Amino acid sequence: MPTPYHESGIHPFGVLADGTRIDAIVLDSGGLRAEILTYGGILRSLSVPVSGKRHELVLGLPGLDEYVRDPAFLGCIIGRVSNRIARARFALHGREYRLIANDGDNHLHGGRLGFGKRVWSVHEMKAGPPASLRLAYRSPAGEEGYPGTVEVTADFTLSPSTLELRFTAHSDAATPISLSYHPYFNLAGDPQVPAGKQLLRIPSETFLPVDKALLPVGTCESAEGTPFDFRGARKPGEQSTNAHPQLLAAGGYDHCMVLDPASGFATELESPHSGIRMRIGSDAPALQFYDGHGLRLHHPELGSGLCLEPQAYPDAVNQAAFPSMVLEAGGIYSRRIVYEFDALPVE
Repeated sequence: MPTPYHESGIHPFGVLADGTRIDAIVLDSGGLRAEILTYGGILRSLSVPVSGKRHELVLGLPGLDEYVRDPAFLGCIIGRVSNRIARARFALHGREYRLIANDGDNHLHGGRLGFGKRVWSVHEMKAGPPASLRLAYRSPAGEEGYPGTVEVTADFTLSPSTLELRFTAHSDAATPISLSYHPYFNLAGDPQVPAGKQLLRIPSETFLPVDKALLPVGTCESAEGTPFDFRGARKPGEQSTNAHPQLLAAGGYDHCMVLDPASGFATELESPHSGIRMRIGSDAPALQFYDGHGLRLHHPELGSGLCLEPQAYPDAVNQAAFPSMVLEAGGIYSRRIVYEFDALPVE
């Protein structure tokens, strides 16, 4: 586990090959403490004090070079479009657009240099309480193949028990957009404790089945009676990948769960090891659940974590039956994600 900064403020984190300085911004609420990089908006550290000891809640890397090389999108802002776009192309208002293919023939998480590989500028920072940070990025027309110049802000607000992230964006031309956040969570306080032993709850009656390329096939399938039913909290790591054709095809969980808007939350995660519980709230229509089964291939010493990503339906720009992810020129895109933590007694 990398050593995070402890003092609130802006700290130099490294320099990119082109000479651009990258900073680490530490927000401290007196409870939760967050460290966010100007490179990719990466959440390098998020910790909370429990019984006099500070517990790390997310996986992080030691230095900037590791993040530049990282292929697992560790902790970063995902955009311009989260998840996959089939064949790295789409048609919009009578014109076809071809994107950078960085996942076989497909486009994943914004491309080779998506928002998680870009430098964000600090527009505002307040010590609080609550502590807050505004990052901004300007994505020019043609970047990774997308139409329209998009202006994006990411507002982080940190209270003793809550981290809130609000995305806002506008564009001068129609473009698909679906922003999300990609921390790997392990609430045990020890990343070597298997993340699959955490209790997971997702208020979802249906999920989107995928093909072998992990692209949605265009239909919704009932989760009831399947390994995708997380309406009652259970440990995903206890499920065999051979127990369902979808788990076998994906090598584990890497699926989009359709959320119930009446539930009031997107997902809950609890560690029996530490007694820490997290509830994620969001106005997104869906949640991508990735159990991190490929992480060990890229970072064998890092440990394990789960990704829980509120977002639009994957490949919606190519799927007429899915809710649209297109932001029209002059429109405003908004997405809210709230991470709320508390500590429960450990037996």
